[in-house]
Amino acid sequence: MSTMLWTSDAMATAMRAAMQGVLPDGVTGLSIDSRTIAPGEAYFAIKGDVHDGHAFVEAALKAGAGLAVVETAQRAKFPTDAPLLVVDDVLAGLVELAHASRARLNAQIVAVTGSVGKTSTKEALRRVLSAQGETHASVASFNNHWGVPLSLARCPASTRFAVFEIGMNHAGEITPLVKMVRPHVAIITTIEPVHLEFFAGIEAIADAKAEIFAGLEPDGAVVLNRDNGQFARLQQRARQAGISRIVSFGADKRAEARLLDLSLHATCSAVHADILDHDITYKIGMPGRHMAMNSLAVLAGASLLGADIARAALSLSQLAAPTGRGLRRTLEVGHGEATLIDESYNANPASMGAALNVLGQAQTGPHGRRIAVLGDMLELGPTGPDLHRGLNEAVTANRIDLVYCCGPLMRNLWDALSTGKRGGYAESSAALEAQAVAAVRAGDVIMVKGSLGSKMKLIVSALEKRFPDKAAHEEAV
Repeated sequence: MSTMLWTSDAMATAMRAAMQGVLPDGVTGLSIDSRTIAPGEAYFAIKGDVHDGHAFVEAALKAGAGLAVVETAQRAKFPTDAPLLVVDDVLAGLVELAHASRARLNAQIVAVTGSVGKTSTKEALRRVLSAQGETHASVASFNNHWGVPLSLARCPASTRFAVFEIGMNHAGEITPLVKMVRPHVAIITTIEPVHLEFFAGIEAIADAKAEIFAGLEPDGAVVLNRDNGQFARLQQRARQAGISRIVSFGADKRAEARLLDLSLHATCSAVHADILDHDITYKIGMPGRHMAMNSLAVLAGASLLGADIARAALSLSQLAAPTGRGLRRTLEVGHGEATLIDESYNANPASMGAALNVLGQAQTGPHGRRIAVLGDMLELGPTGPDLHRGLNEAVTANRIDLVYCCGPLMRNLWDALSTGKRGGYAESSAALEAQAVAAVRAGDVIMVKGSLGSKMKLIVSALEKRFPDKAAHEEAV
């Protein structure tokens, strides 16, 4: 039996909503998507960039939604007996509900931001904390102006630990979100040249990320990357915000969460670290130096929240990559196998470098090759061509055998590649699809990555369709 998340009365009070129709005693969850709503949940008819959620209220109610939250201006569109909470603005109502959720919580809360690694760090925190108490975390990359309040409003009152991801691509976006969340610990994974189209430089990006300090609870702590070039700037911003507990992580000898030794493997990593004066050796269930470095922040953050650090380290062995962020699939190719590394969710120069490093560590089969299929990295402004061209260094350093490129920006990398590494080029992922699929043979490891707008998922899907794994074969039979 599902547990009640909110009573209808409490929702109405928090959002200052008018009540219409016969409302349920309460709801078991909150949704903004009529296609996936579960029976008993509340549906919020938010206006998006493309669709107005009010067009799907009827579908949500038919699917079993306990009630719908709609705006006063569109109230007349619905039957008078429809179970509704009516507010002036639906998104503003969701924000008010999020504030009410935060007010009733007695949980230890951590917020994560950074140019790269937000979601994987959030998921690692979810993993280690959930082993030690009831834990709530934002799903997917719900880190923007609607994702954060939705995640917070979904947090059960009984939660012991809560983890929220906070993102931005413009200055001023983080401040209202973090003031809503009011974390006890704030983590900034790293500062990199991401969203440069909207910022004057990397220092401006650091300042925007430093907005996370504005909502930190009194006596809260921040966790910062000491190896990053913007550490001193962030440290200064934290002190200016009145924060005294500043914990750093990295390989730097001055880091309180310090990497002592690292052994990288094809599918995992072994780490020896000193975390807040605890000497710990542990395994991470995902490959890559970037994952190992962020694990230092995860363990430091968990310890600051009151979790047992030894148990937290043990939990890291159970990490697994989510879809589009390093998930591996075995492809049945003829009488052999190839490996697909799906990094299609998003890309920037730092994450692209990390993904190429992971590809370089991957074990190929007999006569197999390491193949990178790369789409444009977006929102880089005037520096875009140079940053794409510069990927050639990572391609060479990581012994990548073949590179397939698509998009006008990736043309810069294509032109910089040595002739022997050129697999194929096309203007779009759809146009590159046939070339990439035709190239695969047994023993290969293929990594597909690009910004979400580059639509590299098309190539991932084509590879999975052309070379289904054993599980897919069995399902088909």
